[in-house]
Amino acid sequence: MTANKETTPQWKTTIIVSTSLQNSDTSRMLHSQHHRIRFSENVESGAFIFPLSGTAFLLVDPQELPEVLEGSGLVERIQTFMHVHRHSFLLLYAPFNGKKEVEILTRIQRSFFGCNLRILPVRNTAELVKGMLTIAKATSKPHVDSILDRMSLARAHIIESSSVWEMLRDIL
Repeated sequence: MTANKETTPQWKTTIIVSTSLQNSDTSRMLHSQHHRIRFSENVESGAFIFPLSGTAFLLVDPQELPEVLEGSGLVERIQTFMHVHRHSFLLLYAPFNGKKEVEILTRIQRSFFGCNLRILPVRNTAELVKGMLTIAKATSKPHVDSILDRMSLARAHIIESSSVWEMLRDIL
């Protein structure tokens, strides 16, 4: 283990989780990583909400959906979720890329093309948790400020060391 990993504190946050996920592997994994889990009946079934980052994730398992997607209420459920949560992500749990999973992914993408919904196909609980935590951490304070500062510094460095910018300065 490197010295950096030993001294870097693990990031912890509060997560509001649908009571439908109370006994799920995902909730247990988040709890084992010492995140503060608050279960709520007032959020959409299958939802994970990260209040500090303003992001929300809706978990959908294609195995739990009927063969005919139309009339299942999934599209309406996703639309409601998107309207309630500005930064919404759909976690499509597909441990196998079978015909049904690919079909559902294609239909959802077609239904929400051009919308603000981001779809993350995940194969297992570890990927699901890692994806949510990575996005939530990158979009929460003070991490988002740190990322923006680093991007500004990188941009300034590129501009300063760019031969194109030097030529433009010489012309003007």
